[in-house]
Amino acid sequence: MQNVTLKHTTVTSDFWQRYRDLMANESIPFQWDMINDNNHVEVTNDPFAAGGSADKSHAIANLKIAAGQMSGDFFGMDFQDTDVYKWLETAAYVLNYAPSDKLRQQADSVVDLIADAQEDDGYLSTMFQIEMPERKFKRLQQSHELYSMGHYIEAGVAYYSVTGNEKALNIAKKMADCIDNHFGAAEGKVLGIPGHPEIELALARLYEATHEQKYLDLAQYFIKQRGQDTEFFAKQNEADGIDRDFFPDLGTIGNRYYFADKPVTEQTDVHGHAVRVLYFCTGLAHVARLTHDQELQDAAERLWRDTVKKQLYITGNVGQTTHGEAFTYDYDLPNDTDYGETCASVSMVFFAKQMLENHMSGEYGDIIEKELFNGALSGIALDGKHYFYVNPLEADPKASRGNQGKNHIATRRSSWFACACCPANITRLIASIDKYLYEIKDNTILSHQFIANETTFDNGVEIKLDSNYPWDGNVKYAITNTKKTAFTFGIRIPSWTLHAYQVTVNGKTVDSELVDQILYVDLDDDAEIMVRFDMSAHTVRTNTRVKDNIGKVAIQRGPIVYCAEEDDNEGPLWLYELDKKPAFNYAYEAELLDGVGTLTTNNVTKLVEEKTSEALYTFDEEKTMQKAQLKLIPYYAWANRNEGQMTVWLHQA
Repeated sequence: MQNVTLKHTTVTSDFWQRYRDLMANESIPFQWDMINDNNHVEVTNDPFAAGGSADKSHAIANLKIAAGQMSGDFFGMDFQDTDVYKWLETAAYVLNYAPSDKLRQQADSVVDLIADAQEDDGYLSTMFQIEMPERKFKRLQQSHELYSMGHYIEAGVAYYSVTGNEKALNIAKKMADCIDNHFGAAEGKVLGIPGHPEIELALARLYEATHEQKYLDLAQYFIKQRGQDTEFFAKQNEADGIDRDFFPDLGTIGNRYYFADKPVTEQTDVHGHAVRVLYFCTGLAHVARLTHDQELQDAAERLWRDTVKKQLYITGNVGQTTHGEAFTYDYDLPNDTDYGETCASVSMVFFAKQMLENHMSGEYGDIIEKELFNGALSGIALDGKHYFYVNPLEADPKASRGNQGKNHIATRRSSWFACACCPANITRLIASIDKYLYEIKDNTILSHQFIANETTFDNGVEIKLDSNYPWDGNVKYAITNTKKTAFTFGIRIPSWTLHAYQVTVNGKTVDSELVDQILYVDLDDDAEIMVRFDMSAHTVRTNTRVKDNIGKVAIQRGPIVYCAEEDDNEGPLWLYELDKKPAFNYAYEAELLDGVGTLTTNNVTKLVEEKTSEALYTFDEEKTMQKAQLKLIPYYAWANRNEGQMTVWLHQA
């Protein structure tokens, strides 16, 4: 049988088309103004909130200085260039579904500028070119040089694939050639690794675009070399000057933070900086597949298991602590100090996608869905122009402003950050969501997301998926098989509805046994497939090892995790207590938060707040409860109205 490939996908979902229109009409122009310093940075929270504040970006200006087009000093993070690169990648995906001469001209001009800023040998990192050329590749623990070039390689591959711009791809190849000339086991090369992984996944993408073996070999080198020489960073730092750290304390934080404490084949848990390790895991899973390396695949599986079974918030957020933006330990999931960086949620989608390509299993589609509708999506405001750096599961403006242990938690989204890694990361994900709907292996097509779309495949199969997901659980596939070729069609059955779903093919009920949470049907002609998921709201509990959620439940309906906001419920929110078996009424409110499904319940009581006594503690006094009502909104939509408290987890009697 001939292997199937996907030709084209058009997203038709009302929910997601609104966001994709935002990307084209609001987010991309807004971010263009930000990186060109044409807009004032609006900081809506304490400057100590995660991401920091700055009065400008200077990212385009840095490239112009490096290119000799203007004079001046470097400004920003040592990875400031990546704000431009991720904007370019977002632009590529937007151009694929919303062609625009203006955007194409802007993006082409950025490619031209990057080409002018790139040195003849392929090197490009503007901070080093402008301020310290003598320190290139001398402090890899902190320099972000390979991280930055990796982000361009991703953007260059994406832009070339959409527009055919050869210059964009050639810049990426020159960068990779430069890195290949400097790194590896051969004599005279640096036998080292970057402090911040990213280049690994980028090189794997470049290999798939060019089929040049040296790029895959280099990606494999970086994967396998990590953790081999635990003294590498220390030796480089000493040679470069111990007191010349780019970031205070990062020189002494230890190899575990950089996920470089042992070779990946010996790693059993995710640890350290969340985005670093998840970018690494994305590259690990990709390289494992491309090289057919079972040891690497086993390592990726172990790290996936630890992440999703022991360190994943119900919303999909990962990375529990503000100290180093890092993972902590298994089952440590505090809600009111949760870091949950937007970039980490985005990278979970990348990791899940690579794992799904390695092995068709519904669990990977579950995580992609969880991030798309919850953890990652909360990182962008409904206007497309304000962003969260961190995404807590409980927030209180008073706590954020009055407790230094919580001042990383913002309760209003900002327009930009001093460290602006998150804005264009979430926009590049949303703009490329069409790449996350189907998975193909050999002669099997797996539909693992239920976002309405029209997709064509090279075997003559055309799929029209109609749904009002995530608000409605009825999904209809109209499959046209123009060549009458035989293929297998798979449908992921989400974990939240494993025991309550119905599938019919041409009107006949299918009751096949699931394989790794997937229902398969063999087709060789046109077909109409109807899927019905139970969309009842239900309570969710955590494992009892998670101490922060004992006596609490979260509410989920379909893929959407809900939260209570003070805008709908009189605070404090910690006074509410759900009954043992609460019933929820669902309503779609078109005028609220750009259209959301809300949940309300009368099966709740509220602790009567003591407003007269000044006593901090009382003895043997029974609590007084009164009947109340509670309204819940989707977690992704919180903080788009008035500032106030928010909580995902609720007390239950």
